[in-house]
Amino acid sequence: MKPITLNDFQSYLAKRPRNIHKGDCGHVLAIGGDYGYFGAIRLTAEAALRVGAGLVSVVTRKENIIALRSELMGHEASALRSLLKKATVIVIGPGLSQSAWGKSLLKIILKQNQPLVVDADALNLLAKKPVKNNNWIITPHPGEAARLLKISKDAVEANRMKAAVSLQNKYQAIAVLKGAGTLVATDSESPVICEAGNPGMATAGMGDVLSGVIAGLIAQGIPLPIAAKLGVSLHAEAGDLAAKNGERGMIASDLFLELRKLVNPHDV
Repeated sequence: MKPITLNDFQSYLAKRPRNIHKGDCGHVLAIGGDYGYFGAIRLTAEAALRVGAGLVSVVTRKENIIALRSELMGHEASALRSLLKKATVIVIGPGLSQSAWGKSLLKIILKQNQPLVVDADALNLLAKKPVKNNNWIITPHPGEAARLLKISKDAVEANRMKAAVSLQNKYQAIAVLKGAGTLVATDSESPVICEAGNPGMATAGMGDVLSGVIAGLIAQGIPLPIAAKLGVSLHAEAGDLAAKNGERGMIASDLFLELRKLVNPHDV
């Protein structure tokens, strides 16, 4: 299995031209954050900004909008259809829940033509009603992968490569199987593995950050297979940088400063 590192993708992190503007850097539409789960989609949306997306809109519950960063544009679900016309890429799932609200949003999104990043409860809903799409990336952890494949979590962990390939085949998606040694499976090559990362990343919100990183890269015009691999590498190596202050007690938002450094290698 081929290991990947951030050095494999440096050409995608070239210095930007002086006359670039936010419209050139893509528009991420992030959807999620039901009652009690708002932090997840906020992490996703900020991660997309931190890796260079030009604009990020968030569809969430009305009560959550006031708590968004000033740089993020918050909207209720009623604005979704107009936002879809502007979005370069859609990321759905963090904090979505499996309520009627979450189900209705996912139903609309699965009919869209834009690239998708599908995570968290969107994956749990997908497991109940499988859909195939060759223009998306799914990002399950082992428990979600088990539900998507209708096997046990132990079976996923016993043969992670087989599980990643099975996810790709079943859903026609680029499959990012998270965990110690995250795997990326595409339809054109054998799975690759990211050996970076550390136990300090075993904390709430880390996966939400990863989905935002990948969506932010796609928004900037990076092809989906590369965005998945580059995103996984950025996320893991940012985690390793953050862990220099100690693994225990590290939180997902600790990665933001490190991500910004890593996507600007020419400035470091």
